[in-house]
Amino acid sequence: MIANRAMATLRSFASVFKVSYGELEIGVEAEADSAASGNLETDLPNLLLAVRQSAKAAERPVARFPSGFRLYPRRKGGRESEQGASALPDPYQVHELDKTASVSSPLAAPQPSRRWRILLLLALAELLGMSLWFTASAVAPQLQAAWGLSVQQAGWLTTFVQLGFVAGTAVAAILNLADVVPARLYFAASALCAALVNALLIVAPGYTEALGLRFLTGFFLAGVYPPAMKMIATWFQSGRGLAIGTIVGALTLGKATPYLMRALEGANLEPVVLTASAGAVAAALLVTLGYSEGPFPFARRPFSWKLVGTVIRHRPTRLAIGGYLGHMWELYAVWTWIPAFLGASALAMHAGAPSQVRIDMAAFGAIGTGALGCVLGGWAADRIGRGRLVNLSMAISGACCLFAGFFFGANFWIVVAIAWVWGFFVVADSAQFSAMVTEVAPSHAVGTALTLQTSLGFLLTMVTIQAVPAMVETAGWRWAFPLLALGPALGIVAIRRFQRLTDPANRTPKPGQRTIDEAGSRG
Repeated sequence: MIANRAMATLRSFASVFKVSYGELEIGVEAEADSAASGNLETDLPNLLLAVRQSAKAAERPVARFPSGFRLYPRRKGGRESEQGASALPDPYQVHELDKTASVSSPLAAPQPSRRWRILLLLALAELLGMSLWFTASAVAPQLQAAWGLSVQQAGWLTTFVQLGFVAGTAVAAILNLADVVPARLYFAASALCAALVNALLIVAPGYTEALGLRFLTGFFLAGVYPPAMKMIATWFQSGRGLAIGTIVGALTLGKATPYLMRALEGANLEPVVLTASAGAVAAALLVTLGYSEGPFPFARRPFSWKLVGTVIRHRPTRLAIGGYLGHMWELYAVWTWIPAFLGASALAMHAGAPSQVRIDMAAFGAIGTGALGCVLGGWAADRIGRGRLVNLSMAISGACCLFAGFFFGANFWIVVAIAWVWGFFVVADSAQFSAMVTEVAPSHAVGTALTLQTSLGFLLTMVTIQAVPAMVETAGWRWAFPLLALGPALGIVAIRRFQRLTDPANRTPKPGQRTIDEAGSRG
């Protein structure tokens, strides 16, 4: 076992050893009392994972852990990390040359045989649980007819889910529920509560009560989506990017399923809503009966109001969050309104217009293709780098924002093809933004940074979800989406600056130039 060999090395070589990964050599120093720390075994998997991430992404390679580990990376035959040679401890200089102090690559660490079964189980649970998100949007025409709603009022049925999700995320972070309540129980209880309030939509007496129910649906879904990221991370030390991409892909497909249900079961309110609630109940049962914590403990990342200023002042974290906000400016507005766009475009054709079933299937595909985008995006990010992947995705989805309207009323299958390409790329980068934040944020503020990122992102979606129908009423569907391109454009700018700041070639400052840590601390 790597952990046992590393422990022996720590005891034998003055608490200093070296990990080699590809072209990177990582000196690892443990503080004097670390060998007796109860956290040592807990930190070793995280330490080795950090080595792997440093070698592949070259972002924030110097890391610290609660048990006292500190990493000092440098490329073989090259110069040291941004601290410089003088910052490396003397024992490192001696034992870095001693091959007996080497530890194998973390890729050689044994992985649990059950991890793929757990991934399948959690992916299925996410698909079923997150089907609640767009149930009201899928049956919006029926609710509009029943309550005499405008298009903008129908949009609020989704906007209140966003608002509830932000509130649920904030409450969970402040109460630290993810660390206090076992993940399996937290997920199951949240899914059951979300299923109940979603089902009550069919007996809601009016629009105001429906908004309250949609808020509560989003509130409880905050216990279904974020915890699943943590749950799968405990099973994957290698291949974690693909695993998290699969989970995000599953929840994307889940959000598309109400449109599939509408196509299969007709446009009636009750079958669509109750099928989604039944799926969430099944998700709760799956996780309760089939999930257990994995062998790789997930570090506690509590939220603290005191650290919000630290996160905002830290420039690399601020830029990573900025890229995420550009992504979110577009994402949920597209998911909310692309089905209506497809329906309106089909009606504008007059002769040869497709059936409602085909329109609903096309809407399902426009959102559902994002599932494949998430999985392939996670795979590609591990190979070409997160920055390149997210910028490519935002460039393509931003182009769709600008040009999709020009095809309004054209051949339906051309419009569908554009919508499916758009749906693929609009979410392919989603999982990578959180990964970038965890890699660059100050280690003691990671939990705060992630909560701030999620809350700001979902609050921002409320603006564009309401902006699109306003544009439709003002200028028509042809000009409804170009406003959304602003988000990807600004997101690309933020991520390009992030790449320049975190690129290893820029880590050794020129005379008078600040280091990355100085840039981060001074904003």
